[in-house]
Amino acid sequence: MLRPVILSGGSGTRLWPVSREQYPKQLLPLAGGGGTMLQATLARLDGLSGLGAPLVVCNESHRFLVAEQLRQLGATPRILLEPVGRNTAPAIALAAHAALAEASPDPMLLVLPADHVIADAAAFRAAVEVAHAAARAGHLVTFGVTPTHAETGYGYLVEGEAAQAGEGAAHGVRRIARFVEKPPRVEAERLLASGGCYWNSGMFVFGARRYLEELARHAPDIAASAERAWSAAKADLDFVRIPADIFGACRAESIDYAVMEKTDAAVLVPLSAGWSDVGSWASLHEALERDTAGNTLRGDVVAEATTDSLVIAESRLVATVGLAGHVVVETKDAVLVAPRDRVQDVKAVVARLKSLGRPEHALHREVHRPWGSYDGIERGEGFQVKRLTIKPGASISLQLHHRRAEHWVVVAGTARITLGDEVFTLQANQSTYIPVGVKHRLENAGGEPVTIIEVQTGDYLGEDDIVRFDDRYGRVGG
Repeated sequence: MLRPVILSGGSGTRLWPVSREQYPKQLLPLAGGGGTMLQATLARLDGLSGLGAPLVVCNESHRFLVAEQLRQLGATPRILLEPVGRNTAPAIALAAHAALAEASPDPMLLVLPADHVIADAAAFRAAVEVAHAAARAGHLVTFGVTPTHAETGYGYLVEGEAAQAGEGAAHGVRRIARFVEKPPRVEAERLLASGGCYWNSGMFVFGARRYLEELARHAPDIAASAERAWSAAKADLDFVRIPADIFGACRAESIDYAVMEKTDAAVLVPLSAGWSDVGSWASLHEALERDTAGNTLRGDVVAEATTDSLVIAESRLVATVGLAGHVVVETKDAVLVAPRDRVQDVKAVVARLKSLGRPEHALHREVHRPWGSYDGIERGEGFQVKRLTIKPGASISLQLHHRRAEHWVVVAGTARITLGDEVFTLQANQSTYIPVGVKHRLENAGGEPVTIIEVQTGDYLGEDDIVRFDDRYGRVGG
């Protein structure tokens, strides 16, 4: 059995303002096709033989978003919640322990980041079959992407000799002579000209036990920390919670540094399938279809005398005049404008926002919750207005606020309201008032979304002024 392990813990800061800490790129439909990048990662596995249920490793704060997106695909994964990011080596170790807890003696793992674009899914699946065979022979297999240009944003793999026939070699499986960090342009051009090099994809196939053996050999501290964290893990609803105190003490390290660059069992399988890790707006532009002027335009965009540019409008008309080689991205609360050759520096903008204490580095104006979402429409001194959307069958927690009152107006659907000791329903164009300090709950017992306009008033309107008494999603406190 081949168990997919989907790594969905990244924050995608270089794709700000669309990707944010609390709603990162893997949960967004950036690459087209209708689904999110996470959903596309699983969908492209359809057709692989002997595929087991996926294991997904994600940030604890993304758990309900991930679960809902997987539910839409009909997938029934185990979702492992990282309390803190510790890079790929510890994350994969947790997944390996989870797989071994369900199967023996050594389930095979297909490790995939959730935020890659692969245009040719059939070619990818064919490469996975080759890698699976090599992994069954004891290799730790990574995929080397055939380079199309001298890219400075990727690491490189330099191939060595062919793996021996008795070691499960087939279809060009090669040993890895060396790993090259993201090189400067001159070095990237030299690598490309020399041949025998590949982009480092960050995708792997190996046995769960085999990986843990190599991790214990080359990074015993990480192996021990991951084992302790898994031994103390607890089931919570559909999730597996990893203890923050134990896992947080683990050294952060990538699988390349911890294992792949040190083991003598590493091999690569060549992959030519239109791969991109979508690590920047420039790489996304390259991965998407472009018009005759070299532009990719999304949303309500009017581009006049504009060439070789990516322009995205999410909430309003965006017009450009005379741009060449630029990125323009508009969301409800932010606009990014940058030359395409400077988009790697977007992460510096995110760092600046974070240092200033601004919420835009982490949150969109529309914030997703397990029960639906809320959109901050307007805010002023002592008040703010939100639009709440409650999914069918969902409800907010039974809660109260110490410093704000709320007025709810139903604009669509039928809402069931708990207000103190009363329980009643409201239809469209009906409203209710929630005084400070009164317990309340909003539920949607119907089959269509409920939309509420919420007007908050008070001397403090922060999200931490919430005292929860009962919550079906397992959230506690404020």
